[in-house]
Amino acid sequence: MQKRQQPGRRMVLGAAALGAGAAVFGGAGQASAREAAGAGASGGAARELPVPLIVGHRGASGYRPEHTFGSYQLALDMGADVIEQDLVPTKDGHLVCRHENDITATTDVSAHPEFADRKTTKTVDGVKLTGWFTEDFTLAELKTLRAKERIPGTRQHNTLYDGQWEVPSFEEVLQWAEREGRRRGRRVWLHIETKHPTYFRKLGLGLEERVAKALRAHGRHRRNSPNFLQSFEPGSIQRLGRLVDCPKVVLLSTLDSRPWDFVEAGDPRKVADLVTPEGLAWIAGFAEGIGPDLTVIIPRDKDGRLGTPTSVVKDAHAAGLVLHPYTVRNENSFLPADFRRGTDPTAYGDALGVFKAYLGTGIDGLFSDNPDTALLAAAEFRKR
Repeated sequence: MQKRQQPGRRMVLGAAALGAGAAVFGGAGQASAREAAGAGASGGAARELPVPLIVGHRGASGYRPEHTFGSYQLALDMGADVIEQDLVPTKDGHLVCRHENDITATTDVSAHPEFADRKTTKTVDGVKLTGWFTEDFTLAELKTLRAKERIPGTRQHNTLYDGQWEVPSFEEVLQWAEREGRRRGRRVWLHIETKHPTYFRKLGLGLEERVAKALRAHGRHRRNSPNFLQSFEPGSIQRLGRLVDCPKVVLLSTLDSRPWDFVEAGDPRKVADLVTPEGLAWIAGFAEGIGPDLTVIIPRDKDGRLGTPTSVVKDAHAAGLVLHPYTVRNENSFLPADFRRGTDPTAYGDALGVFKAYLGTGIDGLFSDNPDTALLAAAEFRKR
């Protein structure tokens, strides 16, 4: 009996978390996270978005090449509550949707002899990479490329769609969201990430101002706008907070990692410090949520099996923050060892079981490459 009641209790908990937080917006005083996420005259996120919500990670990237309109449209058609975009700039200052500025694995650039001399080696956030990079191309040049599957060895079926779509610009995504919103009679929510913001600012290609300008042009810069802004660099979220009033999420990698802007500034704090009650209170001063790596919510043991949940969900909710952890995928190679089925790493394991294990911790949302699987699991936790 208690098990059946739990989803309803979790719905209340998520709504309470949305209503409990506080953040300062441009000197306007304190506003609850629920209000910042859209509550008020428009009906707000508390009514528009279910708890827990499902974010289509780079679209429906389990079924289509990531960050393409094929992936975004499929995620929306499957019923994903929010669609994610990762933003990187072009040489001429446009924003495009790629998980990384290194486009070697996600486009057919290597097959274009006219761009052979653009191949180079760079160090991005301390990692040396050799390939082709968006900041070395104009938007018009990028538009001559076609997207392809990033991990063909794992998702061979996705290679069927190689070459079907261009690299989308952020402006095109905003226009698409408006069209789909009108067609469906409801707002289309986006989860928008600034990628490597410190790196790009040093190149004179600051992301935050460009994101803010685009959002303002489409009326998506307000507290009740249907988008979340996210970054692995807290400083980028703070900068965005001075430019727009949208709800913001600080992404957090593994516990022993450090945000790159912390590394650059000599700030010794690690993610482990940011998920303490003190660290979460600090984040709540300028953001409405966190997006932690799943291992921050439930660590894995030495054999790769799910361990005991941490107190991060409880502590984040106590700080007034919502939690949108990342990322659950259906394939064995991505699942905890105790949820894998068979020996083929590309085959599906017990993904539904994994989704339910994480949703059972009381998180407010979850990123997934497989929105349909995620939604099936989430339905149980949305019942009253």
